[in-house]
Amino acid sequence: MITRRDIATALGLTILSALAITALLFGLGPDWSSYLPATCTATRCFCELPRTGALVLQPANSWSSYGYAFVGLLMIVLSRGAGWRSGFPRNAAAFFGVTAVFVGLGSVLLHATLSLWGQFFDVTGMYFTSGFMLVSALARWRDLGERQAVTVYVVLVTVLLALLYAVPEVRRWLFAVVLIAALVIELWLARPKRPGIVVRYYLTGIVLKAVAFTIWNLDQRGVICAPDSLLQGHAAWHLLGATSLWFTFLYYRSERLRPDASPGQ
Repeated sequence: MITRRDIATALGLTILSALAITALLFGLGPDWSSYLPATCTATRCFCELPRTGALVLQPANSWSSYGYAFVGLLMIVLSRGAGWRSGFPRNAAAFFGVTAVFVGLGSVLLHATLSLWGQFFDVTGMYFTSGFMLVSALARWRDLGERQAVTVYVVLVTVLLALLYAVPEVRRWLFAVVLIAALVIELWLARPKRPGIVVRYYLTGIVLKAVAFTIWNLDQRGVICAPDSLLQGHAAWHLLGATSLWFTFLYYRSERLRPDASPGQ
């Protein structure tokens, strides 16, 4: 059960994170042209027109990214609460929340600065989250212990980040490969080993991802595009993506507690 206090706590922490990121931007900007540009600037960094000289170049795409931070912080608040009664380990649930927060804050840094370092943090968050989903599925399917799962995760993310640094052009394809592998392994191989799991949550998350990706493509290609508007398709992608992660969290949380396990595991 989610209480008003849980929501208020997550919202308060989201506001604090926004203030911290804004302070960071003030310290580093607003002359973002002094930094190496994100690779997307060579083609198209989505529909929203950058506000040249502003502290936040793409406000709609930046502020909508905090949707990830909010759902991630809510995951952390719930996983650390006394009411956690899931078969999914609370530490794993909390770390999933951390990855969601990282997605949001990294996305803010990209869209606020359109810099190469902002892009690196943006994609890093995506790898953290998709890598978690893949390793979680592998761990449940193959009955990996916590140390084994952590080792696999660290190796996977390290390889992905090395490729991101060496060949940034393949970042989106790598993300898609990891995410699709996570979805397939989870539904076909890991799901049967999660007692009491509510599959409709996971399927809802997949549908939301598909809708979000469709909007992402329309925005990226300029099919639906109003550059000066605060209503941006890419911002909708952020909010739908955050909602998708929330439903994935609900799926994990719905796993029934095993008779020989405790909620603290």
